[in-house]
Amino acid sequence: MKLHRTTPFSSGHQFLEAPRWHDGRLWASDFFAGHVLRIEADGSHQPVAEIEGAPSGLGFLADGSILVVSQATATVRRIAPDGAVTEYADFSHIATGLGNDMLVSPSGHAYVGNFGFALGSEDPRTTNLAHVDPEGKVHRVFGDVLFPNGAALTADGRTLLLAETFAHRISAFDITEDGSPANLRTWAQLPDTVHPDGIALDTDGGVWFGNALDPGPASGFYRVLEGGEITDHIPTPDTWSIACAFGGAELDVLHLMCNTTTLEEFHEGRSAGEVRTASVGRRGVDPARTG
Repeated sequence: MKLHRTTPFSSGHQFLEAPRWHDGRLWASDFFAGHVLRIEADGSHQPVAEIEGAPSGLGFLADGSILVVSQATATVRRIAPDGAVTEYADFSHIATGLGNDMLVSPSGHAYVGNFGFALGSEDPRTTNLAHVDPEGKVHRVFGDVLFPNGAALTADGRTLLLAETFAHRISAFDITEDGSPANLRTWAQLPDTVHPDGIALDTDGGVWFGNALDPGPASGFYRVLEGGEITDHIPTPDTWSIACAFGGAELDVLHLMCNTTTLEEFHEGRSAGEVRTASVGRRGVDPARTG
């Protein structure tokens, strides 16, 4: 297994999630600060919008607006180019827990996850993804998934890859002609000690993911191939390893969302978040050019 080192990039955050590279910059949600961030090449950052109910998954529409999940309300909010925030879609009738990560395709289809249960107070149970079509209509995705989390589209736009955190696997859906996910199956089964969170896809077909465990030897970011072979590890033993995204001019720098907290502190809304980077010798699939 190849090991890679990290370099500090951006600090002064609380709990970072949903990194996205867009328009030459890194974007992310800060759960506990309650806002969407734009992070510049030098690591400086500024809030773009405050999101009621805590922001999570992010995506971008062709008109320049940003879609962001509001966790507590299980809605998708739209941040217009002028900064105005409005409700875009309500998926609360599908969610059985807090809203979670989201992927928005270049054609405007959004695939939204939710916890499925009350983390820390209920036993894990399955839920369903919500599919928000380009007209803003919400559809239930058939196929039970366990804590659906980070997602990625393959370069041809035909397969949606999904991290199921508490099922210890990366799953796959086919994307049908109308943009609906179908034919849920296991893409890579992972060891029971591994809890995949946010993911990023490289051009060689590998999925990079954060192993959302307490700090320790197994913490860090990993690369897995279809079938389950783990090829790379980026150790981050001092922090929670949450999500990652390729960025930089050549999409060859992996940006890592690292949050130092404990489960007790997390439930109290306390964390220190930072972005680290790693050069892993691969390039990411450009999410704006899939399909």
